[in-house]
Amino acid sequence: MHDDSTGRKGNTTAPSRRSLLAATAGVTAALAVGGTARAAGRDEHRLRALVDRMTLEEKVGQLFVMRVYGHSATAPDQADIDANLAEIGVRTAAELIAKYRVGGIIYFTWAHNTRDPHQIADLSNGIQKASLSLPRGLPVLISTDQEHGIVCRVGKPATLFPGAMAIGAGGSRTDARTLGRISGAELRAMGIRQDYSPVADVNVNPANPVIGVRSFGADPQAVAGLVAAEVRGYQGSKVAATAKHFPGHGDTAVDSHYGFPVITHTREQWETLDAVPFRAAITAGIDSIMTAHIQFPALDDSGDPATLSRPILTGILREELGYDGVVVTDSLGMEGVRTKYGDDRVPVLALKAGADQLLNPPDLDTAWHAVLDAVRSGELTEERLDESILRVLRLKARLGLFEQPYVTQGGVERTVGTARHLAAADAVAGRTTTLLVNEGPLLPLRRERHRRILVVGADPASPSGTTGPPTGVLAGALTELGFTATALSTGTAPSQATIDRAVAAAAGADAVLVATYNVSATSSQRTLVERLLATGRPVVAVAVRNPYDVAHLPGVPAVLATYSWTDVELRAAARVVAGRVRPSGRLPVPVQRADDPTQVLYPIGHGLSY
Repeated sequence: MHDDSTGRKGNTTAPSRRSLLAATAGVTAALAVGGTARAAGRDEHRLRALVDRMTLEEKVGQLFVMRVYGHSATAPDQADIDANLAEIGVRTAAELIAKYRVGGIIYFTWAHNTRDPHQIADLSNGIQKASLSLPRGLPVLISTDQEHGIVCRVGKPATLFPGAMAIGAGGSRTDARTLGRISGAELRAMGIRQDYSPVADVNVNPANPVIGVRSFGADPQAVAGLVAAEVRGYQGSKVAATAKHFPGHGDTAVDSHYGFPVITHTREQWETLDAVPFRAAITAGIDSIMTAHIQFPALDDSGDPATLSRPILTGILREELGYDGVVVTDSLGMEGVRTKYGDDRVPVLALKAGADQLLNPPDLDTAWHAVLDAVRSGELTEERLDESILRVLRLKARLGLFEQPYVTQGGVERTVGTARHLAAADAVAGRTTTLLVNEGPLLPLRRERHRRILVVGADPASPSGTTGPPTGVLAGALTELGFTATALSTGTAPSQATIDRAVAAAAGADAVLVATYNVSATSSQRTLVERLLATGRPVVAVAVRNPYDVAHLPGVPAVLATYSWTDVELRAAARVVAGRVRPSGRLPVPVQRADDPTQVLYPIGHGLSY
């Protein structure tokens, strides 16, 4: 058993009142002069007093949001200690906070931060105690990317909702708000107070490799309404929502993780397309906005990425749009922001541009010292740092972190993955599945005619915390609905031998369901589908990521779009296939013809039902 910085062993309860009071004494004393901590936490003068007490080194630290490996703040596994030493020069989250006084920490699945809800709560409490126990210690703003759909850091047994494009297909602002409210409540129960969601990008490029189904769709007004609703849901649960990626990442063909995308929209196009959801988010009271590592010449012709652009972050976002909340950079480890400048210049230039939080630099020591040196040399003023620190402290105060930095295991039990929350997610998913083609009609399948179903197709790596693989989830769901379903994974690039095996298996089936994943003109998934159609068996295609697959699947009598391959969306699709739910989703993006992309095959709003 290990002591996880919560005053108890292993997965126990929150810190004792005595340890909490001791850990927060410095902050409470600083805030409580002349009034209660609750009142003082909202008082600008007292927040400024906190800033005045900070050393320059502490101020620099407050600007950074950093990754750290391990499930525990003080006793991570040895492999995570080794990774922390190699990448950050510390052993644990507690040492990271003590050395750099970081104002935020971001959780990742791959960093082993998110094993299960109880462990996450323990880790969050350990991080808060480590920071609050320091001289002039402040609560830490813990964040993660919980977009739902294909990007989720906290998995089962937490509640997982359909992703943004599926919500866009459902078209319900009530559902978007429900997602934010429930997801926010669960994140807060685990000590996560800032979510890097919703994606406010308008995805108008079918070839977009990084946004795609993470966007609500291609109609800026529809996207804006859903963004605003989700923001209100999250922030109603006292979790900071984050609209991303400003000024708009929806029309790129380059992934900014690995390259430097250029947006060729005119200023007028930006106003009527990209800017609309961000304006809606600001009107809804968004707490934070994330920058994009994209070049946008119509907004700034310097060649700098938006993250480092003062004309974009200060001139447009602050001054024109009137936004005075927290601006957080996208990860500073991404290639899009590192192409033009070194890792020592990027954080300094981001602050000069107008950013407040510097997210996940590849080398924290380099970045931290670069900001410190920039202040000492006069390139950055201490007053400039104070502006950003005050925005971050205001957010922490608004989220209640000065009053309640800790969470309890009882709160996890009462909130995370409850039957009511899971039922709500299933209900929302049931309104998102989109029926694109239904000749005959083939769907719904009937148990008396199609009892034996073969489920084949792509099994991409499961999004965080879902059961997977998709073929197995679909087969299991159909079996529960009274069919006899068998799964055979054929992958995203099936070989000839794999295709032959699937065709042989189809001989014993009454119907075949094929899960497709980003089908292209040259994809062997097309060959698989063509061979299965040639067997004469009824074939149903389920596009489990991009809805554009349908353009490459001529002749398939029934095609569904789920927009992601998480369990909740696949179960919803199975209910549609079985006729338990009538499909009601509508395309939130247009699908162009495969042979002539200038022509629309299915427009926004297309969707069939029974």
